[in-house]
Amino acid sequence: MVLFFFVQPKAQGWLPMSAESAGVANATVAVSSIWSVHHNPGALGFIEESGFGVSYQNRFLLRDLQSQGITAAIKLKTGVVGFGAQFYGFEQYRTTRIGGGYSIRLAENFSMGVHLNYLNLSLNENYGNRSTLTAEVGMFGEITENWSVGIAIFNLNRAKLASFEDDRFSTLFRLGTAYDLSEKVSLLFEFFKDIENPLSLRGAVEYEAVDNLFFRIGASSAPMELSFGFGYRRGVFDIALSSSYNQLLGFSPAFNLNYYLKND
Repeated sequence: MVLFFFVQPKAQGWLPMSAESAGVANATVAVSSIWSVHHNPGALGFIEESGFGVSYQNRFLLRDLQSQGITAAIKLKTGVVGFGAQFYGFEQYRTTRIGGGYSIRLAENFSMGVHLNYLNLSLNENYGNRSTLTAEVGMFGEITENWSVGIAIFNLNRAKLASFEDDRFSTLFRLGTAYDLSEKVSLLFEFFKDIENPLSLRGAVEYEAVDNLFFRIGASSAPMELSFGFGYRRGVFDIALSSSYNQLLGFSPAFNLNYYLKND
């Protein structure tokens, strides 16, 4: 169990959320959606609809490696308010992240967002728990109508996990791009760096087979994983299913359901 358990927690305090993201190898820093609350607060400024979402993922089909997430993004007259929460683990190791922030377009083709998070790491009774606050910032820009870029930094303040050996929650850097080859096909690419772990490269393709039906496939390095999934929207509801695959550890299925508020 120990070998399985420590694959995911190497990014302390942050996990990607939603099956939409998992289906494209989590290369979503340059994608604007209501799940940008978790992936890039800057991209949240470009959403077209307010909405809410819930997600679930089971890492490697192990009961103890489950994560649940929620997101909410509300468009205001000026800017977007976002709220998100993520829960991961089991009674011996559980992480919680709850936070909110604000995103705004500073120009027609550029937006920026900030997000504050409450983080809690709860271990067994011998080790107790640790809580702290972290900040994250993100930026998003449209280079052309078909080409966008995004950057996000999580845990800017390098919040401490423990005093022993200056142990800290992970600080993460993400830089990526999304390019629409056509009205049906989009390419995604991202550099992901935890400052204490190797650089991860992520790439994916999203294909809209028919109106509102999307197929997704992607791959990532460090660790090497393949991903695939699909999504479908009908009216104000949007559902996505996906899974990643690690050659040694197996499948990690994910699901999310979104609800969008009707435009006035």
